[in-house]
Amino acid sequence: MPVALCIAAILDHPAIATDCSPHDAKTPPNGPILVRLLAWLGDTASDADDECLALAERDYGEGSPEEHEEMRAFRDARPAIFSAVQTLLCHDNADVRHAALVTAIPLVEHPLLTQHQADLADHARRLLATSTDRRHRDRVLDALKAWGHDTSIMENASDIAAREQYARLRAARASDWTDGGYSEDPPF
Repeated sequence: MPVALCIAAILDHPAIATDCSPHDAKTPPNGPILVRLLAWLGDTASDADDECLALAERDYGEGSPEEHEEMRAFRDARPAIFSAVQTLLCHDNADVRHAALVTAIPLVEHPLLTQHQADLADHARRLLATSTDRRHRDRVLDALKAWGHDTSIMENASDIAAREQYARLRAARASDWTDGGYSEDPPF
C-alpha cells in the first residue's frame, strides 16, 4: 500500500510523463512510464475492488490472512489515490487519459467517491467513441453497466463478439465443474 501512495504522489512529476526508457529495434516501447504506472495502480485497485474483497471474506471469513489486511489498507487509501489519478483524466495524451479512466473506475467504489461516477461515465463514453483497446473497452463497459447505464448503443461489433466469447468460456468452465471436475489430474 505504501508503494501505491508513492506512485500516486509522483504521477504529476514531469519526468514521469516522458518515455525515457531505452528502445532498440528488437524491443518495442512499452509506452510512457506514466501509462505503465497508471496500469499498475489500476490493476492493484481492481485486485482490491468490492468483488475481490467479498471473495476474500467468503474464503477466509473474519480471520482474514495478513494480505487481506493489506487489501483493506489499500481500499482505505482509494480517495488519496483517486485524487492523483483524477487530474490525468483530461491529459493531452489519449493513452494517459484512457489509463487514468481505467484506473479510476475501481477506485470510485469507495463510499466517498461514488459521486464521481457521473463524471467518469462521460469520460467512458469518450473512450468508447475512440478506443479499440479491448481491455479498456471491457472495463469501461462493465463499469457503465454496474452504474446502471444502458451500453447497447455504445457497443460495437467487437464488443458484442467479445461478450459472447466470454459467455461461451464461462459456460464451458461451468460445465467442466458441474460434470464432476476436470478429467485430468492437476500437474502438482
